[in-house]
Amino acid sequence: MKNKSLIMPRSMYWFVVPALILFLTFWIIPIFSLFRYSVTNFNGINPNYDFVGFKNFLTLYKQGILYTSIKNTLIYTGLLVVFGNGIALALAMALNVNLRGKGFYRSAIYIPTLFSAIVVGFIWTYVYMPDKGMISSIMNLIGLDGSKFNILGNFKTALYGISAVDIWKNVGTTMIIYLAGLQMVDESLLEAGKIDGCSEWQLIHLIKLPLISSSITINVVLSVINGLKTFDYSFIMTNGGPGKSTNTLMFTIYKIAFTEQQFGKASAFSVVAFFVIIIITIVMLIFMNKREVEL
Repeated sequence: MKNKSLIMPRSMYWFVVPALILFLTFWIIPIFSLFRYSVTNFNGINPNYDFVGFKNFLTLYKQGILYTSIKNTLIYTGLLVVFGNGIALALAMALNVNLRGKGFYRSAIYIPTLFSAIVVGFIWTYVYMPDKGMISSIMNLIGLDGSKFNILGNFKTALYGISAVDIWKNVGTTMIIYLAGLQMVDESLLEAGKIDGCSEWQLIHLIKLPLISSSITINVVLSVINGLKTFDYSFIMTNGGPGKSTNTLMFTIYKIAFTEQQFGKASAFSVVAFFVIIIITIVMLIFMNKREVEL
């Protein structure tokens, strides 16, 4: 380069070394250790362990743990993507108008995001509690039998119950991102659409949604990541139950490693989860990027 002032001195590269050391220590080395332990019978304590090959992977497959956890995780992720983004987008559309007190409504919807997952999980456990919980009490007041309401105790509804809590907590963040995208839409385009006789739905479908496609991509990616790594609510609210109905990938890894003390088996499960998450993320990004429209 002719302009030597733009060339970084070699001494400046030393400032990258601390970050590289941290990245190597807490990311690269653990990943290689994960692959190494996945083919052993390491129990997490005894340093003397044996090589077992693909036995851990075959055991996971035969026991059906892998299938159940992946299925639950994909259902959970799908609920977050569809309902989390749908509700957040509807709220963003409703609060992107000249509405009195809209600042208060935006803040009220965003407040749950500020609470930790532990606090939210315990609060909603009491909300869902049969007979004495908030929902059951309301049902009793209107003449219904609140004792029969047991969403977390039913293996058919438990996963939907904890996913609703996750949606409630994070809908504020998703809404803010959609609001930021909607506020960048040129009003002249909407006025032109109205002049051409577009209905409100056509304005949303043909103008607003294509122009906020980048916001949609961001929110969908965040929802997928949040769903694939979910652990908190399965652990706090149901402990993976009833049965295995809320066993997600991360919860199952935790259970195998720290409850059953089979770190080799948990490492094998983590390897499978690693590739499942990478494949889903790549496919999703390719699909979403193709649909994006530049503002």
